[in-house]
Amino acid sequence: MATISRHPVGAPPQAPLRESTRRLLLRAHAIFVLFTFFALPFWNHLLGTMGAAGVVILMTLGTLGWWIPLLVAQHKTNPFPWRRLPWTALGFVLWATISITWSAWPGSSALTVTGLLIVTLHALFLVHVLSWRELMRVVASALKWVVGLSLVFELFVSLVIQHPVFPFFVEPPEGKVDPQWYWSRNNLFDFDGRIQGILGNANLLGILCLIAIVVFTIRVLSNAPRRSWQIAWIIVAAYLMYRAGSATVFMCAAGMVAVLVCVLVMRRATTPSQRSLAYFVFAGVGSTAALLLLVFRDTVFGLLGRSDNLTGRADIWAAIGERIAQRPVIGWGHASPWPPFDTEISAGLVDHGQVVMQAHNMWIDVIYQLGWIGCAILIVALLALIWRAWFFAVDRPRWDLDAKRPFAVISIFPVLMVALLLVQGITESAPLMLWGWLMIVMLSFKIKSAPIVGVGTAEQSAALELGDAPPTRRHLTHR
Repeated sequence: MATISRHPVGAPPQAPLRESTRRLLLRAHAIFVLFTFFALPFWNHLLGTMGAAGVVILMTLGTLGWWIPLLVAQHKTNPFPWRRLPWTALGFVLWATISITWSAWPGSSALTVTGLLIVTLHALFLVHVLSWRELMRVVASALKWVVGLSLVFELFVSLVIQHPVFPFFVEPPEGKVDPQWYWSRNNLFDFDGRIQGILGNANLLGILCLIAIVVFTIRVLSNAPRRSWQIAWIIVAAYLMYRAGSATVFMCAAGMVAVLVCVLVMRRATTPSQRSLAYFVFAGVGSTAALLLLVFRDTVFGLLGRSDNLTGRADIWAAIGERIAQRPVIGWGHASPWPPFDTEISAGLVDHGQVVMQAHNMWIDVIYQLGWIGCAILIVALLALIWRAWFFAVDRPRWDLDAKRPFAVISIFPVLMVALLLVQGITESAPLMLWGWLMIVMLSFKIKSAPIVGVGTAEQSAALELGDAPPTRRHLTHR
């Protein structure tokens, strides 16, 4: 029989665990950093080249202002993991820096190497101060800003301005204007035209929307809060990706789906023999697909709306190939992207009335700039990332005798990003600069420093302010 008691059975109520204001501000800065590297063309179109450079400089000073005091405060309790740095990727940065000494365009090399160092610095900073879950949160937030502002911008142009818009601080060319010059082409309600968003580049908008779809989907599957809003963001990103009409994006999506299928198959393999059989099947199917793509490339490019020379890219590759033959070992000097004011780098190549700023192929570009030595260093760095990202995705998290722990949904993200960058690198040089290089360094460092999501010293220190860390008795005691 129940009795009335003044002594409750349950634990006394406690205040909820909350994040500190400092941690919230740190994540806000991280979101701004990622947004800037994702959407640097937006700042360039809005503020001009000098204005965009000013944004990057102020952002870098802010990052140092956050990071240096943190490193000093944690020097004894949680020292920086120097041994887990992505040394092969940093070796590529070092070789690019040394190339200034023999560069045919030392001024441009010094400028672009500075940009490479800034991107690398921010990648290391993000990994050191954020846990895996926090990192996914800030990537998702930055991409929401890109997707949301792109939709609002295109709506504003179509409903209010009602005509194509040029970037600020850009003098329009005389005569007939090529659509490539426009910031927005006013095509949101012209369903036969491509849209470019705040980036002013349909290919870049499409690839970022593809990454956004992957990140938002991972957030939904990870039971993130406000799942209905995450699904809405997926729909918006998918629509913008479709309207961007980039053949490269659809190729990247196909590559990511293929890798995802392989990962899911490997996760179901429970014995070494099953995994060996799966690897054998993957190799056979992959080789067959590559052969079919080579044989029927004209048909495939036709379905994607592109010519068999990949919309003029073959001509660029041929012109750069002649220069590579002159300096094949050490290259001509780092320059990613090619500064448009230095026409010597682009060898007079012009596309749609604009000076070409890349070789539109990651491997040709790196050989052109840093020679076969630089290419070899990059291959080693990417192979190291591929190896770690693959086993990070297919192996169950394990640090004791329990071999049946569930997979972390976040663990699929690095290998999908690697697939995207490798496929994109066939027709673009984006993996060598800005967000592409940021992802390579960031993922390489994060997997080495925190090989299990939510477990280990690196994850606990990054989530010290309870950003996403589950509450423990220790936290409750100190609070």
